[in-house]
Amino acid sequence: MSALHLAVLFSVAVPMGLGLLLDRIFGEPSHHHPLVGFGRYAAAVERLIRHVADGRGAGLLAWSVAVLPWVALAGSLKAADAWLGLALDVGLLYFAVGGRSLAEHARAVGAPLAAGDLAGARQRLSWIVSRDTAELDEAGVAKATVESVLENGNDAIFGALFWFALLGGPGALMFRLANTLDAMWGYRNERYLRFGWAAARIDDVLNFIPARLTALSYALLGHTAAALRCWRTQAPAWDSPNAGPVMAAGAGALHVSLGGPAVYHGHLETRPTLGTGAPARAADIDKAVALVHNSVWLWLLAIAALNVLIHA
Repeated sequence: MSALHLAVLFSVAVPMGLGLLLDRIFGEPSHHHPLVGFGRYAAAVERLIRHVADGRGAGLLAWSVAVLPWVALAGSLKAADAWLGLALDVGLLYFAVGGRSLAEHARAVGAPLAAGDLAGARQRLSWIVSRDTAELDEAGVAKATVESVLENGNDAIFGALFWFALLGGPGALMFRLANTLDAMWGYRNERYLRFGWAAARIDDVLNFIPARLTALSYALLGHTAAALRCWRTQAPAWDSPNAGPVMAAGAGALHVSLGGPAVYHGHLETRPTLGTGAPARAADIDKAVALVHNSVWLWLLAIAALNVLIHA
């Protein structure tokens, strides 16, 4: 392998692998998580701008003030010194991904569910989803957990990896902050319908390619034909343009049935059915976690190979 190939791997694959390794070892910080501080900062930005203006333009301005200075700072620090840039890339990717946390939260639901503790499983599920969980049966808890794992595989891992591969640590940071603002402002209610429009649309744009690559990864590592068929026929009916492909392909890959009616804040929402086969069970939670984990390895190998080939 030439010196150029080694340099390319060192600039992309090595810091990516190190960032993922840190996430695997340490997980998300239990105290003083940077996103908590960012959330407070974003809330202050919102209050300040809403004193002056409201609507879509104000929302776009608020998004810009909340995200762009941090991304610009990360970019300038990365450019200042090669070793500082490497450390920054590793640290920002570790900050941006949440693979261990995703697996831990899913297994915290799956373990009591498999042991017959439905009440405990419902409680742990309520920590990770916004739907009402009090009346869910075993299949409902398993289905909601598998859906969360598949969708958040993209939001918590693969979206950050995609933008890291393109722009390094600043790209991963941009994705994570944009995704956080979508979770804060991207609601279709009276308060955020217009102000949060920019946050929701920017998140959709940043997620468009990663979501489809995530869906393809799930398909390649599971029941491929069924996953591709579900993606093609079922995803267009899903409300989210990015969650639809991810969840449909993931359900097909696992050969389980997801989607269907769900209660959110006391209101029943009728959602399309995704996937094939029987409704998800407790054992399918671990299968979904394994599918995401194996997809991470696929991405790491594919990104390393692609960067070497491009610079061959």
